[in-house]
Amino acid sequence: MTEELHDGFGRGITYLRIAVTDKCNFRCVYCMPEEGVPARAHDELLSAEEIARFVRIAAAEGVRRVRLTGGEPLVSHRIVPLIRDLRAIPEIEDISLTTNGALLPRMAAELRDAGLDRVNISLDTLDPAQFSAITRLGRLEQTLAGIDAALAGGFAPVKVNCVVVRRLEQDVFGLARLSLERPVHVRFIEYMPIGNEKTGVDRAHDAAEDLARGKTADPHCPGGVDASAWDASDTVPSAELCERIARAGEAAGVGALEPVAAGSGPTGAGPAAYWRFPGAAGTVGFISAMSNHFCSSCNRMRLTADGAIRPCLFSDAEYRVRDALRAGDDAAVAATWRDAVAHKPEEHHVINGTERFMSQIGG
Repeated sequence: MTEELHDGFGRGITYLRIAVTDKCNFRCVYCMPEEGVPARAHDELLSAEEIARFVRIAAAEGVRRVRLTGGEPLVSHRIVPLIRDLRAIPEIEDISLTTNGALLPRMAAELRDAGLDRVNISLDTLDPAQFSAITRLGRLEQTLAGIDAALAGGFAPVKVNCVVVRRLEQDVFGLARLSLERPVHVRFIEYMPIGNEKTGVDRAHDAAEDLARGKTADPHCPGGVDASAWDASDTVPSAELCERIARAGEAAGVGALEPVAAGSGPTGAGPAAYWRFPGAAGTVGFISAMSNHFCSSCNRMRLTADGAIRPCLFSDAEYRVRDALRAGDDAAVAATWRDAVAHKPEEHHVINGTERFMSQIGG
């Protein structure tokens, strides 16, 4: 087995997130525009074979875990053969996938047979109207059926990811309760300003124009779901969320949250801190990307669907490998990978947005 590659700050790089596609069957307001991302020619995107070859090269440099993202990875017709190819790479120990869950009821068994280990399912609210407003094209029952299918299909652990936005006033305790009866691990993620290059001044100007035109908030979402108007005040710190959910648990007779010992949480390479209601089958996790940066232990890199390596989610710096892959120049691909790892920043900084939407990065 090869040793892991370290960046310029001594962090071992063992985790690769891959955007299989930038397309999605939902249009979540914080992830992509209502009309979707601009269409790309077929040859602009990496093929399944090219992705698998890249992973083989990265695995030789120490990558051990792979997460497949999008967009929505399950809309890609190549997702199952890609998982089979990745499963055949001896160094890869874990293959996971992030999905909105809508296609899991008909695909879970096939994905499991292909070699997929784990799934993370995005679910930001249990209110059907609010869910439709946030996702634009989705229905709550689709994602709930996806969670059921993941559990029935034998995936473990099954994680449910919720992006918390203050003005949406989500029922976070209701989501946390999903962990009580079933082995579901609900993780609350602080809202991050990804995918919108507008400054706070621009957003305030847009909001003023909306008011002048008589635009009002969705009645099911008191603060509105126009992500272009969201700003730093919409980030709810994990400590505040944890306290709020713990108080609600006590008031409901469920009990307060109890910390899960380090290393005793669900399997995965993520940075969540985990808690549990007394006697619960699952856990409640908090990912503090904004209030408590975990940059010092970040072990991940990203590969976009069009063949660019991104060392940091919050940076627009990219290192392109598509041409080298298509030329069959594995040495050039490996050299570009090492260069990207060497230039991974020490930490991310507060930003107002990135040039690409989240769906194009593979957050």
